[in-house]
Amino acid sequence: MTDEEKAKAIRLARAIASDISLYNEQKIIKGIEQDNLFDVLKEELDEGRELYKSRVSHEIFTTTNYFDRAIVDIVVRSKAHIKSRIW
Repeated sequence: MTDEEKAKAIRLARAIASDISLYNEQKIIKGIEQDNLFDVLKEELDEGRELYKSRVSHEIFTTTNYFDRAIVDIVVRSKAHIKSRIW
């Protein structure tokens, strides 16, 4: 796995996470407020993960957590201002 492959995978993961965040704003807010974010976004996260998996090498998909990190960084952390029992 080259540095270029890693960088492309990270960019792809972040782009998918950004799309999930952009198109599901109300679901994300509701999921954070009700402490069920990953249940509320299950379909979108599964779809995003499948897209990511289809566009990166098997090695990158199975040995890194770029997709999950992008979800936390972009979808969850960007909504830290929302009141929730989890923070």
